[in-house]
Amino acid sequence: MNAQRQARAVRLGPRSITALLLVSAVGVAAFGWPFLAPPTSRLSAHAQDAPWLFAGLLVLLVAVVAAAISESGLGPKAVAMLGVLAATGAALRPIGAGTAGIEPMFFLMVLSGRVLGPGFGFVLGSVTMFASALLTGGVGPWLPFQMLAMGWFAMGAGLLPGPDRLRGRSELVMLAGYGFLAAFAYGTVMNMAGWPFMSALASNVAFDPEAAVPANLARFLAYCLATSLGWDLGRAVVTVVLTLTLGPAVLRALRRATRRAAFEAPVTFDAPRETSEVRRPT
Repeated sequence: MNAQRQARAVRLGPRSITALLLVSAVGVAAFGWPFLAPPTSRLSAHAQDAPWLFAGLLVLLVAVVAAAISESGLGPKAVAMLGVLAATGAALRPIGAGTAGIEPMFFLMVLSGRVLGPGFGFVLGSVTMFASALLTGGVGPWLPFQMLAMGWFAMGAGLLPGPDRLRGRSELVMLAGYGFLAAFAYGTVMNMAGWPFMSALASNVAFDPEAAVPANLARFLAYCLATSLGWDLGRAVVTVVLTLTLGPAVLRALRRATRRAAFEAPVTFDAPRETSEVRRPT
C-alpha cells in the first residue's frame, strides 16, 4: 500500500511559526511563573492577580496566532473540516465530565492532529476547547490556559515522526503512547494555571509566594498527587483505549476526507457556459 502524504490543511509560513513561538513562550511564562519569579519580585507579590493578567494576555495572543494561521492559508475546505471536528470534539467533552477524567475528546484531538498536521492541530485544539466551554458553561479565567494547552496537545500529535510513512499497528501504538503522556502533561500544566489561586493559609500544598522555588515545587507535586492524579490517569487510559480500538476506523475516515477535500488544490469556479444558439425552424 502506498503511503499517503500528511495533509497540509494549514500551511505554516514564517509569520505563523513566529506567532506560534511567541505565544508558546508567553504561555510557558504564564503557566510556570511561580517557579520563574523570585519571591521578592512584584509578580510574586500579586500572586492572586497574576493568573488573571496572564489569562487576558493569552486571549489576545491566541487570537493573533489564529489570525496569522488563517491568513497563511486556512481555506474554505479547511474551515469546513475545522468546524466539523471542533463541533464533534465539543460534543464529546461533556460525555464523561465529572467522572474520573473520562474525556473522549482527547483521542479525537490526537488523531486529527496526526492526520491534518501541526498547524491545523493547534487551531483545532484551541477552537474545540473554546466551543466546549460555551457549550458546558465553563467560561472563566482558566479558559485561555485550556485553549493554549489543548492547542499544544493537538499540535504535538502533528509533529510526531513518520507522518507520511508510518501506518498500521506501529502508528497506533505511537499515537496511544503520545496520548497517554500528553494527557498527563495537559493535566499538569492546567494544575499550574489554577494552583496559584489557592491561598497559602488554606493548605500546605498551596502556592506560597514567599517560599523558595524548591519548596514550591514540592508543594506543587504534592498538590498534583492529592488532587488530579486520578483524573489524569483516567484521561490517559481512556485516550489509549479509544486510540487502539477506534483509531483505525477514525484514521481511515479522516484520511479519506482529506483526500477528497484536496486542501492543497486551489478552489476555482468555472465560468458559466454560454447557451447554445437556438435553431430556428426552416
